[in-house]
Amino acid sequence: MTSGIEVASECKDIFEDIRKMKQHRYVIFAIKEEREINIEIIGARDAEYDDFLEDLRKIGPEECRYAVYDYAYQHQCQGASSTCLKEKLFLMLWCPMQAKIKNKMLYSSSFAALKKEFNGVQKYIQATEFDEACCECIEEQLRVLDRD
Repeated sequence: MTSGIEVASECKDIFEDIRKMKQHRYVIFAIKEEREINIEIIGARDAEYDDFLEDLRKIGPEECRYAVYDYAYQHQCQGASSTCLKEKLFLMLWCPMQAKIKNKMLYSSSFAALKKEFNGVQKYIQATEFDEACCECIEEQLRVLDRD
């Protein structure tokens, strides 16, 4: 099911700035006036994952959002003594439990539009609580994609 919500062109541009140019660490998107997905918050390249979670908290416990995050972590290949830096893009649908049903439905039904526009995302994540969006949970989901 699609909602007819459009993805603003600047959302596509900032996604490419993260994916190709590595200019930002994350971006949080919001649906404005039930018509278009727009940029709400841009995280600096040197931002930490906790900064991202804090920005989600500031939005409020009843507000849904989307986010793209360029997540970096150390990976040790099987049989190797050294580690290498891995970076993976994930797209998150943030729908807190306290959000209104209409808001949850609108964001859920529009998630496919972002998936279609954002080529290069390695993982799609849905979270309803901060426990599901914590650093450890996200990293665990991204590490599943690693080949040893």
